[in-house]
Amino acid sequence: MSSKKNNLGITVKKDQDFSEWYTQLLQKAELIDYSPVSGCYILRPNSYHIWEKVQEFFDKLIKADGVKNAYFPLFIPESLLAKEEKHIQGFAAEVAWVESGGNSKLQERLAVRPTSETIINDSYAKWIRSHQDLPMRLNQWCNVVRWEFKHPVPFLRSREFLWQEGHTAFATKNEAVKETYKILDFYEKVFTELAAVPVLKGKKSKNETFAGAEYSLSLEAFLPNGKAVQGCTSHHLGQNFAKAFNITFQDEKQQSQHVWQNSWGITTRLIGILIMMHSDDKGLVLPPKLALNQVVIVPILFDNSRAKVLQEVQKIKLLLEKKGISVHLDDRDGYSPGWKFNEWEMKGVPVRIEIGPKDLENKTATVARRDTGEKQSLPFAALDTEIKLILEQMHADLYAKAETFLQQNIVKTDNLKDAQKAIDAGKIVFAPWCGTEKCEEKFKENTGAKSLNSPFEQPKIKEQKCFACKETMKSWFYFGRSY
Repeated sequence: MSSKKNNLGITVKKDQDFSEWYTQLLQKAELIDYSPVSGCYILRPNSYHIWEKVQEFFDKLIKADGVKNAYFPLFIPESLLAKEEKHIQGFAAEVAWVESGGNSKLQERLAVRPTSETIINDSYAKWIRSHQDLPMRLNQWCNVVRWEFKHPVPFLRSREFLWQEGHTAFATKNEAVKETYKILDFYEKVFTELAAVPVLKGKKSKNETFAGAEYSLSLEAFLPNGKAVQGCTSHHLGQNFAKAFNITFQDEKQQSQHVWQNSWGITTRLIGILIMMHSDDKGLVLPPKLALNQVVIVPILFDNSRAKVLQEVQKIKLLLEKKGISVHLDDRDGYSPGWKFNEWEMKGVPVRIEIGPKDLENKTATVARRDTGEKQSLPFAALDTEIKLILEQMHADLYAKAETFLQQNIVKTDNLKDAQKAIDAGKIVFAPWCGTEKCEEKFKENTGAKSLNSPFEQPKIKEQKCFACKETMKSWFYFGRSY
């Protein structure tokens, strides 16, 4: 017991040693454990539940929009992966290969799925024949493996991760383009309505566009350690894969046409983003909609009142559950109330209810919010209504705090000197940019920052010069150091 007490809390401050703080939090909040393979992590129930809630929310959105779920194999023949030239070049360094089965060498190497465009399009070439087969809109929930990196970060950069990948085919470019923006809107709902995380929404640079795509759209988040992170992407593939895989259909005039395609995905990276965004020196802070337990009840138990207190908390538990609130009752023996408070703060339960014998007399309970630490006394009869409101307010407050942080850390500038100064200060730069790869690479070499995305709504400013090279600007872009 004493060793548990000594090890329960985080021993460093978030604003002093962010990396160590994050590492300790993940383990002490029982979110992950390390596996024998570097860069591959075990998602424990507390974190996997978050992913299940994301699945449930996003799956409902896409199914209502006509997307259907399917599943495609984990292993992709090398010949398929190589069919789209830009695609294989973009993923060459990240692919894990299977070269033998048992003691027998395979005739053809098999890639462990880094993404599924190629194997899915191989099937689309067989399934799509007529305009009546379109649109074809499939999604799969699965894992992928991407091997190339030196510094893994749990959730943000891991060799194996979970995601969904949507793959769609349309008869016209216009339909496909519309979908890329619609899906990005769906992703924005996941970030804002579930995770309480504000995002920068826009189009990626050519250099940061998905391998084989015409353009990529993204949501970018900005974290308290001064780094940005790509939250998700929606790619318009044009007809590149359709031509490589000969995916054609007979249109209404009986003319053969290539389909227009998209792919889009969100990953378990979202879990790392929301943990880093909201959590504090006491441990995990979870948006209420993603918490495994939204409320924990900690009864204050003494021998002479134990039965009465437990009887009352059971009633309160049922009352809250009828309102759709998930509740955990911590009536364990051998642990003090203070120790339990610390444990549940570490695990990020949004609301704690404390009830002891004096509370029974007054018919009130002490209610504490995890994010602010604010405590208030509420009557038993109003707990279900009041806690519902507290959970809603907590989500709104977490989002507002993160939004304020984001806006305060965007520096708008039109010159290189101020841009470099802002990046060095751990800010995001918003600047007019020429859009060239050469300019982007030079700025990255000098600052360690790369382009994030370009917002769809551009500032209404007359044509300007690029902030970095003084050539004619193409659009306003966000830049920042990024995972």
